[in-house]
Amino acid sequence: MGASRSSGTTDALGPDEGAEGTGEPVCPEPSASAQGGGGSPGAGAPAADSGAELLAALLDGMDAALCAFDAGGAVTHWNREAERILGWSAQEAVGRTGFAGWAVRRADAHEVQGRLMSAMDAPGRQVHEFALLRKDGSRVLVRTQSARVLGADGKPAGVYCAFSEVHAQIDLERAIALSEALLEDASWGVVLVDVDLRPTVVNAYASRALGGGRTTLLGRPLGELVVQGVEELEAALQHVLAEGAPGAPAEFWVTLRTAEGERRRCWRSGFLRLASPLAEEPVPLGVGWLFRDVTATKLAQQEADRLRFRTSQLHRAARTAAECEDPMEAATSLLDFALAGFADHVLLDLTPGGLTAGELTAGERLVRTAATPSDAPGPCLLVAGGSIPVRYGPGHPALQAVERIGSVRTSAGTGEAGGAAWAAERRWPRDAAHALCTVLRSRGRTLGVLTFLRAANRSAFERPDTAYAETVAARVAAAADLARAVGGGPGE
Repeated sequence: MGASRSSGTTDALGPDEGAEGTGEPVCPEPSASAQGGGGSPGAGAPAADSGAELLAALLDGMDAALCAFDAGGAVTHWNREAERILGWSAQEAVGRTGFAGWAVRRADAHEVQGRLMSAMDAPGRQVHEFALLRKDGSRVLVRTQSARVLGADGKPAGVYCAFSEVHAQIDLERAIALSEALLEDASWGVVLVDVDLRPTVVNAYASRALGGGRTTLLGRPLGELVVQGVEELEAALQHVLAEGAPGAPAEFWVTLRTAEGERRRCWRSGFLRLASPLAEEPVPLGVGWLFRDVTATKLAQQEADRLRFRTSQLHRAARTAAECEDPMEAATSLLDFALAGFADHVLLDLTPGGLTAGELTAGERLVRTAATPSDAPGPCLLVAGGSIPVRYGPGHPALQAVERIGSVRTSAGTGEAGGAAWAAERRWPRDAAHALCTVLRSRGRTLGVLTFLRAANRSAFERPDTAYAETVAARVAAAADLARAVGGGPGE
């Protein structure tokens, strides 16, 4: 067990209160046997003997190196971490007076001893940094925390000193500083999740992203915060608990429930499995989840990809249309290319020949000229057997587009089941739930209306969609006008 385990010396670091209620440890004067490097305890004190052995085991199990001095500066305690750092065993260290000549260079010994023993004259702890000598002669910079030990009479009876290598202490301080910074004002969201997948710590960024306070989010299931996408997120957390962190960040699209309504967000996330450093085998404590909101970036990328694809489609459509002998065949070819990824149905309604927009809105009907199949996906084809008048009622979006000489967007209400009744009332395919009507104009005249339709499983048309539809409509209008000009076109 070594000399630090003798009964007289270990009792000197017991947890008893001082005689005057100072709250500092009580230290009786070290025995002569302890100062000499460890004698044996008296035969008539079995209780003290067992207490000394217990305290010695506790001291040897400490992560920090510890040594103690009596009032005369002699070493009374030396644990195994001190032996690991400096190489001197307890048998070699206990009983020596000061560090001079063995643990400190003689030139530095007086200053080091004076700074250590000065703790006897001041309450509280003192922190110092010293260069100590290892047994092999190399030097190591240590950081010490020293404090006085009071005897039974309440007077200073010695000093205890805990020390560690400076680089290890700095590493620890850096780790603590990093964790505090991450959990305060980091530019990434940080959430610590326990094994039940409930947040235990949330930093400021994460609380803003999740739409709650840092304390109100704690302990709540993620399903209360995330309306859609929570299954994928929880699956990722469970995978990290079971298998460890993935090699690359993952992106999750989620819908959040907030006071302003539901918000769709994209989070680029990384995960770390947290394990206890005190257990012999890794015991999972939970998951560290780091994420950043990249919604704006992802939407910009999607918009760029969409624009690139649509530009490519228009280019291909123009080349295909240029090879068509019939202008109306060119128009339907243009619509086939425009439909890809844009809409589920398209309807081409033209005005009867010679009518103005005012006459049309006053009661004349549009003529269905070409359309995609209403019951299944398919190409846009000219209406077989002649053009069919379309009985659009007053206020129909197609007639509104003609009246405004622009575009009209509309969608089925949320209360209408599947939008079937809404679509039937407007004489559109039953699965239509979103519509975009844009007027066909050529040479200053209104030639008809182009209607794009989407099913309920797709999003409503937006402003960028309107610009694309108007570009397609301009090319279709030019083809329809050419068909009329050469004779025999629709509506003639």
